[in-house]
Amino acid sequence: MAVASEGLPPRVRIHEVGARDGLQNESAVVPVEVKAEFIHRLAAAGLTTIEATSFVHPKWVPQLADAEQLFPMLKDLLEVALPVLVPNARGLDRALELGVRRVAVFASASESFARANLNRTVDESLAMFGPVVARAREQGMHVRGYLSMCFGDPWEGPVPVHQVVRVAKALTDLGCEELSLGDTIGVATPGHVQNLLAELNEEGVPTHVIGVHFHDTYGQALANTLAALQHGVTTVDASAGGLGGCPFARSATGNLATEDLVWMLRGLGIETGVDLDALVATSSWMADRLGRPSPSRTVRALTHKG
Repeated sequence: MAVASEGLPPRVRIHEVGARDGLQNESAVVPVEVKAEFIHRLAAAGLTTIEATSFVHPKWVPQLADAEQLFPMLKDLLEVALPVLVPNARGLDRALELGVRRVAVFASASESFARANLNRTVDESLAMFGPVVARAREQGMHVRGYLSMCFGDPWEGPVPVHQVVRVAKALTDLGCEELSLGDTIGVATPGHVQNLLAELNEEGVPTHVIGVHFHDTYGQALANTLAALQHGVTTVDASAGGLGGCPFARSATGNLATEDLVWMLRGLGIETGVDLDALVATSSWMADRLGRPSPSRTVRALTHKG
């Protein structure tokens, strides 16, 4: 039963990351045909933003080495936004060659993770992204900026809010039109979320450009999402079936499951445009392909027999 709560947005856009952030963390490489069907099934379930792949060097993420083969297989999804991750100028070149219209760069709020993920300091990574973002914007592309380790870092511990705000502001100053705040190791709690959002607003980063990306390590992803919604955030990253983690931070567990998010939003009377039954069927289908059950509580509840 849907029971609305005051102060929440009427509609939320789900930025589906299962096909990229989810599958990049798999130990085995998923066949490109399965990836393409997964994305088509997600689109048929009503998801309108589906992150398709990443144009990183195959040496670093071999699970996504088939980006050039995958993207043309999605050309019929005319009404679906299909952003891709581009880590550098070469990644952008590859995306442009395929006619990609939406890209994302991936920064870190902590020095340790910047070194582990990008082999650069935070400032060096921002310098690398500058010309990438500028060229993408010149080409008329939409650019999203991911910011990881916004709440805690496995090497450094809690990440100061002012440190996160500095890098977030730098990304928007570079030209990122959207900013995804990542709780990469899942240590955020609702008060911390609201404090960070308030500090970003005070420094000139408006709520409407912010999305949130929570991991469920300590079971806080939905609570943190609700805190963000109460602040006015309307873009939430989630992964079908709860797929994913982070190959560069072993303590990062699965993403917030899209089904769990949709269940909560539906109960709050918030529109998403997503058919929950079709989404559950899609995640169950993918779980079968991966040879293990989905970690999503909603998938398990709605597919339980007996």
